Amino acid sequence: MAMPTVPTPSVTHDQCVPRAESLARAFDFLGKRWTAVVLGRLSEAPAGFRELSRSVGGVSDSVLSDRLSDLAAIGLVTRTVDAGPPLSVSYALTDAGRALMPALEQISLWAQSHLKADDC
Repeated sequence: MAMPTVPTPSVTHDQCVPRAESLARAFDFLGKRWTAVVLGRLSEAPAGFRELSRSVGGVSDSVLSDRLSDLAAIGLVTRTVDAGPPLSVSYALTDAGRALMPALEQISLWAQSHLKADDC
């Protein structure tokens, strides 16, 4: 007796285009220099601007400020001001930011396995 065949779901062109567009939007944003590094650092713990600047290393204050503003604008990071004294500002991942971290970890693992340091 022959086993019944199970139809294989097919992906249509119309389904692929939105996926490709979504990936393009994600990499346009996440591909900005320092963005993923800042997210990775904040995944460890919330941090202030100076702490981020020191731990990321090599990023200028203006670029770090831009990246933090971008991340806050799309809801991946929160900015909390403590009036002090002294005045302090800290940054932390939101739920959306934390939800992104497993995907970034998988990309990191893939890069370790498939990209040599010389390739970058």
